[in-house]
Amino acid sequence: MDEILKLLLLFGVGSIAGFINVMAGGGSTITLPTLIFLGLDGALANGTNRVGIFVQTLTAVISFRQEKYHKIKLSLKLAAFTLPGAIIGAIIAVNISNELFQKILGYVLIGIIFSMLLRKINKNKTEEDKQNQNSWLIYPAMFVMGFYGGFMQVGIGFMFMASLYHLLKLKLLHVNMHKVLIICIYTLPALLIFILTGNVNWKLGLVLAAGMASGAWWSAKLSIKKGEKIIRIILIAAILLMSLKLLDVI
Repeated sequence: MDEILKLLLLFGVGSIAGFINVMAGGGSTITLPTLIFLGLDGALANGTNRVGIFVQTLTAVISFRQEKYHKIKLSLKLAAFTLPGAIIGAIIAVNISNELFQKILGYVLIGIIFSMLLRKINKNKTEEDKQNQNSWLIYPAMFVMGFYGGFMQVGIGFMFMASLYHLLKLKLLHVNMHKVLIICIYTLPALLIFILTGNVNWKLGLVLAAGMASGAWWSAKLSIKKGEKIIRIILIAAILLMSLKLLDVI
């Protein structure tokens, strides 16, 4: 493939992935196979993908802040619990098989679809009123997700959305707002580990990052303007497609 076409393809794929990642999740199921298709081995593709993830989430955070959507204190508190797991996950990323986990994740994601379709949010309550006695579970959940995010990243957006949505009872727009900052923070040390081990292709990584940043910027704007309904539709569609892929149905 011509080098220019290769870079254009990667930018386009990155734009789509960035849009999906901010609105829902699963963008890495597109970007990682694309990087491997372009000639990178698994570890190098995994590390290169983190360049795009970091820039994408940072762009989304800025976009949300411009629209006056941010609760930095809570986001930082949650992100702190992901950091140890992310570092551990990145260090052992090349040594753990994820095949069984992907199968389990496929079934879990289908369960998330049904839970979101069946669950009705009481709009008369504030977020603080809706928090329950089990909200402390969010902290061990953050550690586990930090580990998986540091290890592979694929599907982590869905896991964050499920945890923030069900354990803290946040609205989907606020879930996305927190999600992008948390991922941005824990991605940095994970990315540094991939860099130090020589597992980043900077040329492809920066092109991917440019595309993902573009998609992320407009995704954040659209989620704010269109609200809960558009997020729910895109989230369910993205989860369903990823579930079928993980279960080898498609």
